[in-house]
Amino acid sequence: MSAATKQKIIESAIRLFNQDGVANVRLQQIADEAGISVGNLAYHYRNKDAIVASVYENLFEEFADILSFYLKGPGLSDFDRQLDLYYDFFAKYKFYLIDLFEVERSHQTIMSAWQQFVAKMLIQIRKRIDYCVQRGLVRPEPIPGIYDTLTHNIWMTIVFWIPQQVLKGQPFSSGHFKHAIWAQISPYLTPRGLTEYESEVQPLGVNP
Repeated sequence: MSAATKQKIIESAIRLFNQDGVANVRLQQIADEAGISVGNLAYHYRNKDAIVASVYENLFEEFADILSFYLKGPGLSDFDRQLDLYYDFFAKYKFYLIDLFEVERSHQTIMSAWQQFVAKMLIQIRKRIDYCVQRGLVRPEPIPGIYDTLTHNIWMTIVFWIPQQVLKGQPFSSGHFKHAIWAQISPYLTPRGLTEYESEVQPLGVNP
């Protein structure tokens, strides 16, 4: 029962953080959302900082699972499936990047963990590009350094596209999220890469 209550508290906190932002949510609101008393909540988490730390602990565990889904298969569809995981993650934790800099002020461990994940993301993306060049799916780098820029732009889109839509009050979907990323990659695809993209990736739900 204790573990179930703690999970209910965390899920309630995530819903409220997404709705109102981390800074604007009070313990009483989390308790009400979870259907428990503030006293019961305090038994499990002594204060809001403890809840925030636990939310981010869960968040980073999920993010590590996404990063582990790397080159499970040789084709472009492998990357597209990882994009699905990224979309689900950032859709679930919409508050994450919107409130990240505010949270970091009081949680340096969160900042440190996020920086490590960023470094791993960038390495994975760049290695995917190089691997696709080796397989003949992506053209050799046409201008020195341009694939480093492409790597950074893909990372920026993965991380910031959903928060940007939220801040603009615009709807978002997995298909449009993935299209925003593939639109950056497609100009560099070889004829073989384009054929694989059209046969293996587009059917998975990439909306123009």
